[in-house]
Amino acid sequence: MLGQDRFVVCRPGSERMTTARRRSIAGFGLDEFGPLSDFVTDAAVTDVFVNGPGEVWVDRGGGAMRQEPIGWDEGTLRDLAVRLIGLGGRHIDEATPCVDVRLYDGIRIHAVLPPISTGGTLLSIRLPRVEKLGLDDLDAAGFFSRIELRTVQDLVLRRQNLLITGAGGSGKTTLLAALLSSANRSDRIIAIEDVSELRVTHPHFVSLEARQANLEGAGQLGLERLVREALRMRPDRLVLGECRGAEIRELLAALNTGHDGGAGTLHANSLDDVPARIEALGALAGMSPTAIARQTVSAIGTVLHLQRDRDTRQLAQIGRFALDRRDRLCMVPSDVAP
Repeated sequence: MLGQDRFVVCRPGSERMTTARRRSIAGFGLDEFGPLSDFVTDAAVTDVFVNGPGEVWVDRGGGAMRQEPIGWDEGTLRDLAVRLIGLGGRHIDEATPCVDVRLYDGIRIHAVLPPISTGGTLLSIRLPRVEKLGLDDLDAAGFFSRIELRTVQDLVLRRQNLLITGAGGSGKTTLLAALLSSANRSDRIIAIEDVSELRVTHPHFVSLEARQANLEGAGQLGLERLVREALRMRPDRLVLGECRGAEIRELLAALNTGHDGGAGTLHANSLDDVPARIEALGALAGMSPTAIARQTVSAIGTVLHLQRDRDTRQLAQIGRFALDRRDRLCMVPSDVAP
């Protein structure tokens, strides 16, 4: 298996795929990754984790495996983190010790500096698929073995507002990208992300990426602001890459004002956990449990929950939001789309 959002089987070390990965990062040069270049250019690698100067882990689709020590010191590792974050147009220092950036063709880098990280500088590098996967690719890999592909295709056709949930690495971004790629060719899709990860094959796909403040503390553009800006761009489908904060208020408001066919993702360990996660985000936006519940039930038609085992990812459950007797948000599981 190809790992982080990778579902098709290939030959590890395939020359064709290695060449493709090398092409995808050639825009800023392999030497920028220093001792990690061999991992980054390996088409089978989905994630690289550096836990301080003495520890490197690599995931090739079957779980993270510890590698031989590289032999660098903390200063060298910190310099690498600063350089990579700088390539993404952001800065990292003692005042801003945790930063997320996107490089070139969707390589995502998260860095944490000491003393926030007690064991030295941390780097988490998530690598994009060499090939973009569609719904048929996921179906061939068994992603829809529990719930049929045509059920999900029907949701897109009926322009249901969708929330895709699951644990980290369960394939939320991959499924969302595949769903959007299958949308009507005339739809104008506008996606808002903290760090751009969606790789959508669609002729009218627009991506907006949040921006952190500069060294003087000015210029920040957060997800809440970008949702409002996107509404002025006449989207046919409005997408929030990941719901993680107060921006859920703007998203729900937008989806409740005639913007159907929208979508978003949310971290949740189970379908039953989703209402509590939504309530928590609503609290960050200053919304009462009743207000967030009613807005959510009205705005989101279907929840698709994904499950990851060690080497498989599947669409595990479908559900819909409802109100309980106290007007609080609850989840109604279903084997078929509502």
